[in-house]
Amino acid sequence: MTMTDPVADMLTRIRNANVAMLDDVRIPSSNLKKALAGLLQSEGYINEYHEEDTGKPYKTLVVELKYSQDRERVISGLKRVSKPGLRVYSKSSDVPRVLGGLGIAVLSTSQGLMTDREARKRRVGGEILCHVW
Repeated sequence: MTMTDPVADMLTRIRNANVAMLDDVRIPSSNLKKALAGLLQSEGYINEYHEEDTGKPYKTLVVELKYSQDRERVISGLKRVSKPGLRVYSKSSDVPRVLGGLGIAVLSTSQGLMTDREARKRRVGGEILCHVW
């Protein structure tokens, strides 16, 4: 079975692991997923991530989830915005704010993946991949 939306799969795996309070989640790796994990780490939503060689034709991305001292979830929500059936693009002037700036929108731009804040600062638009809050 081929996967039609690997980013949605990654977000769903992270969401499910977060609800189950798991320490880490394993995802088939790709450059886009590594970039997305890097963005989540730099924004403080996950502890860290690394690639693991499983001996299979593909590598596995291991994402360590982050919780507060009293095991409160850091990620309260993940939502896929642009889907394969309906792509959602935004001009640099119309980049959305998530929860009034409390969350982040992840954009795929000509300059790579970046947050909504970064895209506004650099004045670039692109495809809105997901919202994280």
